[in-house]
Amino acid sequence: MSSTSTQSIPQGKIVLTYDNYCELPNDRNRYEILDGELSVTPAPRTKHQSISSHLHRILANHIVANQLGNIYAAPTDLILAPTTVVQTDLIFIGNDRRGIVTERAIEGPPTLAIEILSPSTHRIDRETKAQLYAKYAVPHYWLIDPDQQTLETYELAGDRYQLIGKVQNAEVFAPALFPGLSIPVADLWV
Repeated sequence: MSSTSTQSIPQGKIVLTYDNYCELPNDRNRYEILDGELSVTPAPRTKHQSISSHLHRILANHIVANQLGNIYAAPTDLILAPTTVVQTDLIFIGNDRRGIVTERAIEGPPTLAIEILSPSTHRIDRETKAQLYAKYAVPHYWLIDPDQQTLETYELAGDRYQLIGKVQNAEVFAPALFPGLSIPVADLWV
């Protein structure tokens, strides 16, 4: 099953919060609250998880070796507002933002949010989450498309993201956010 269900909340009625989110069942679905609306998607597929694992390892090695901050993988609650709780695939918190990491979650905009597209989240990641991350001032956003074998990097410019770069196939990605790091993009698809 690869469908996405987003339940609409009638205007002036119920707006879901983090407290409501904490009451949701643990049933292998991915629950998020996007500006007060419940979004439910199935657990990511193995291809998605493999890419996440490879990229997490590559970034974590560089981040730890250079003492740049911390990286977290889903499931980790990212609370951007009481009515916006997301499960970002990978989250980088630079040293200057360490204060947003609490016992229960990451509470505030991270330095970098990374989403790996899947059939059930493609539109949400490209549109809804991009708008929310921009609204809450997440400075860097990466989108990885396993089907197209591309990695797109965005930087916040005012209240929206500007595409900074797009790498694909066997190209090498050298993110400005992580000086000295080179990622052969083909390594992500293995």
